[in-house]
Amino acid sequence: MASQTDAGPGWHARAWLELDSTTPGLRVRHRAGASAPLKWQRASHHDDGFLELPLLHTAGGLVGGDRLELDVRSQHQARALLTSVAAQKVYGSVGRFRGQPGGRWAHQQFRFELHDDSWLEWLPQELVMYAGALLEQRITVHLAEGAGFLCADVVRLGRSAAGEDLGEGCWRSRLEIRRRSSGDCRWELADAIQLDGASLQGEHGMAGQPVFGSLVWVAPCTLGSQVRAVVLEQARSSRSDLAGTLSCGPLACGLIARYRGDSSQAARFWFTRIWAAIRQAGGHRPPLIPRVWPFQESPLATAAVATSGRSC
Repeated sequence: MASQTDAGPGWHARAWLELDSTTPGLRVRHRAGASAPLKWQRASHHDDGFLELPLLHTAGGLVGGDRLELDVRSQHQARALLTSVAAQKVYGSVGRFRGQPGGRWAHQQFRFELHDDSWLEWLPQELVMYAGALLEQRITVHLAEGAGFLCADVVRLGRSAAGEDLGEGCWRSRLEIRRRSSGDCRWELADAIQLDGASLQGEHGMAGQPVFGSLVWVAPCTLGSQVRAVVLEQARSSRSDLAGTLSCGPLACGLIARYRGDSSQAARFWFTRIWAAIRQAGGHRPPLIPRVWPFQESPLATAAVATSGRSC
């Protein structure tokens, strides 16, 4: 997937984070920094040893030419959840610049380096693409044998509540996950997606639906295949009461889940239930909904009720 270079001004902001914890369950130490318009918010240290750290984008949205970068390094037994303070907006670019009628791309690049037995979750809030918006993001992950990584995207392609679609805009994403083992490096996943034009309406694309979701989990190599199979079955069984097209399947050492539909809530509910199953598989307590998420719902409580009903 080739990157598109754009001329013109724009924000170029970078945030960085280093995580460390020598003993599981103890307070995670962290060092962090950011340049405007990115800003780290106050960290929360949970009783189970997880650090929750929200990242704020103070500019209120991305416009053509903007570039955001995030670099995270985690080592030893650090456990952390990183999220965003609010939904990210990407404003329209196509047809808005006299010298560039094709529009300007906004870019996001996230790099994660996980050493030892660290466990990292990157769960930003929803991304809202306005009509004519152009966004390219790239996520690169390097994992040690004992490290685990979870990430998710929920993207709304146009402000559908206002009768708007993505139009001539485009959402482009590439996720690359590699594992280091005894000096070698092997691929866990290379996932490239582009949603624009015909793919927004085609049956093998979005089929006219405005919401796309993707969740990827790569487990520590120490987690057995039977445990991973249980998580996959829980992911499949927890989608039955949700609207949309929901599919998931195994990776060599984890799983991948996709959502296509018209409900951001349904995507969030399903991914939150999978998140809870993943935490349980890793021997951790159930997750707490981050304080910055504006949920008016209780997806984990709903999942608990559904699980209770099936077990009877």
